[in-house]
Amino acid sequence: MATFEVALYLRLINGSFARSRHEDYVRTALAKGVSRRRVVLAHQLPNALLPLVTVAGVNLGVLLGGLVVLETVFNWPGLGRLIVLGVEQRDYPVVQAGVAVIALMFVLVNFLVDMLYAVIDPRVRVAR
Repeated sequence: MATFEVALYLRLINGSFARSRHEDYVRTALAKGVSRRRVVLAHQLPNALLPLVTVAGVNLGVLLGGLVVLETVFNWPGLGRLIVLGVEQRDYPVVQAGVAVIALMFVLVNFLVDMLYAVIDPRVRVAR
Protein backbone atom coordinates (compact mmCIF):
# COMPACT_ATOMS: atom_id res chain seq x y z
CA MET A 1 0.00 0.00 0.00
CA ALA A 2 2.75 2.43 0.87
CA THR A 3 4.61 1.72 -2.37
CA PHE A 4 1.86 3.36 -4.39
CA GLU A 5 1.89 6.45 -2.16
CA VAL A 6 5.69 6.78 -2.27
CA ALA A 7 5.66 6.42 -6.05
CA LEU A 8 2.93 9.05 -6.31
CA TYR A 9 4.86 11.52 -4.15
CA LEU A 10 8.11 10.90 -6.04
CA ARG A 11 6.37 11.45 -9.39
CA LEU A 12 4.83 14.67 -8.09
CA ILE A 13 8.14 16.04 -6.85
CA ASN A 14 9.97 14.97 -10.00
CA GLY A 15 7.35 16.59 -12.22
CA SER A 16 7.34 19.77 -10.16
CA PHE A 17 11.12 20.05 -10.28
CA ALA A 18 11.12 19.37 -14.02
CA ARG A 19 8.53 22.13 -14.59
CA SER A 20 10.25 24.65 -12.35
CA ARG A 21 13.68 24.00 -13.87
CA HIS A 22 12.80 26.19 -16.86
CA GLU A 23 11.05 28.99 -14.96
CA ASP A 24 12.32 32.55 -15.18
CA TYR A 25 13.18 32.86 -11.48
CA VAL A 26 15.45 29.79 -11.67
CA ARG A 27 17.26 31.02 -14.79
CA THR A 28 17.61 34.49 -13.25
CA ALA A 29 19.08 33.12 -10.03
CA LEU A 30 21.53 30.94 -11.95
CA ALA A 31 22.49 33.89 -14.19
CA LYS A 32 23.21 35.98 -11.08
CA GLY A 33 25.69 33.34 -9.95
CA VAL A 34 23.69 31.74 -7.17
CA SER A 35 24.86 28.19 -6.54
CA ARG A 36 22.76 25.38 -7.93
CA ARG A 37 22.20 24.00 -4.44
CA ARG A 38 20.89 27.35 -3.18
CA VAL A 39 18.59 27.68 -6.21
CA VAL A 40 17.15 24.21 -5.60
CA LEU A 41 16.66 24.69 -1.85
CA ALA A 42 15.48 28.30 -1.82
CA HIS A 43 13.56 28.61 -5.08
CA GLN A 44 12.60 25.26 -6.57
CA LEU A 45 11.82 23.26 -3.43
CA PRO A 46 9.05 25.51 -2.04
CA ASN A 47 7.30 25.50 -5.41
CA ALA A 48 7.74 21.74 -5.78
CA LEU A 49 6.22 21.13 -2.35
CA LEU A 50 2.88 22.77 -3.18
CA PRO A 51 1.35 19.85 -5.12
CA LEU A 52 2.84 17.40 -2.63
CA VAL A 53 1.20 19.17 0.32
CA THR A 54 -2.14 19.17 -1.50
CA VAL A 55 -2.04 15.46 -2.32
CA ALA A 56 -0.78 14.57 1.16
CA GLY A 57 -3.70 16.45 2.71
CA VAL A 58 -6.23 14.67 0.52
CA ASN A 59 -4.58 11.30 1.19
CA LEU A 60 -4.78 11.88 4.94
CA GLY A 61 -8.52 12.30 4.50
CA VAL A 62 -8.69 9.05 2.56
CA LEU A 63 -6.60 7.42 5.27
CA LEU A 64 -9.13 8.47 7.90
CA GLY A 65 -11.91 6.88 5.85
CA GLY A 66 -9.89 3.71 5.33
CA LEU A 67 -9.36 3.49 9.05
CA VAL A 68 -12.91 2.21 9.49
CA VAL A 69 -12.29 -0.69 7.10
CA LEU A 70 -8.85 -1.50 8.52
CA GLU A 71 -10.02 -1.61 12.12
CA THR A 72 -13.03 -3.73 11.19
CA VAL A 73 -11.06 -6.26 9.14
CA PHE A 74 -8.35 -6.75 11.76
CA ASN A 75 -10.74 -6.33 14.72
CA TRP A 76 -8.59 -3.57 16.21
CA PRO A 77 -10.19 -1.30 18.78
CA GLY A 78 -10.55 2.26 17.59
CA LEU A 79 -12.89 4.89 16.28
CA GLY A 80 -13.61 3.01 13.05
CA ARG A 81 -14.50 -0.17 14.88
CA LEU A 82 -16.67 1.84 17.28
CA ILE A 83 -18.60 3.29 14.34
CA VAL A 84 -19.15 -0.16 12.83
CA LEU A 85 -20.32 -1.55 16.18
CA GLY A 86 -22.64 1.43 16.53
CA VAL A 87 -24.16 0.67 13.12
CA GLU A 88 -24.54 -3.02 13.97
CA GLN A 89 -26.23 -2.22 17.29
CA ARG A 90 -28.21 0.71 15.86
CA ASP A 91 -26.61 3.09 18.33
CA TYR A 92 -27.06 6.19 16.20
CA PRO A 93 -25.57 8.76 18.61
CA VAL A 94 -22.30 6.79 18.63
CA VAL A 95 -22.31 6.65 14.82
CA GLN A 96 -23.04 10.38 14.58
CA ALA A 97 -20.30 11.23 17.07
CA GLY A 98 -17.77 9.02 15.29
CA VAL A 99 -18.58 10.50 11.89
CA ALA A 100 -18.43 14.01 13.39
CA VAL A 101 -14.98 13.32 14.88
CA ILE A 102 -13.66 11.96 11.56
CA ALA A 103 -15.16 14.97 9.73
CA LEU A 104 -13.56 17.33 12.25
CA MET A 105 -10.17 15.65 11.79
CA PHE A 106 -10.58 15.94 8.01
CA VAL A 107 -11.39 19.65 8.30
CA LEU A 108 -8.41 20.21 10.61
CA VAL A 109 -6.07 18.44 8.18
CA ASN A 110 -7.32 20.61 5.32
CA PHE A 111 -6.93 23.72 7.49
CA LEU A 112 -3.32 22.73 8.23
CA VAL A 113 -2.73 22.20 4.50
CA ASP A 114 -4.01 25.72 3.84
CA MET A 115 -1.75 27.13 6.54
CA LEU A 116 1.22 25.24 5.08
CA TYR A 117 0.43 26.81 1.73
CA ALA A 118 0.74 30.25 3.32
CA VAL A 119 4.09 29.30 4.87
CA ILE A 120 5.53 27.69 1.73
CA ASP A 121 4.24 30.08 -0.95
CA PRO A 122 4.66 33.81 -0.26
CA ARG A 123 2.00 34.61 -2.88
CA VAL A 124 -0.63 32.96 -0.69
CA ARG A 125 -1.23 35.19 2.31
CA VAL A 126 -4.14 35.76 4.62
CA ALA A 127 -5.89 39.02 3.73
CA ARG A 128 -6.49 41.54 6.48
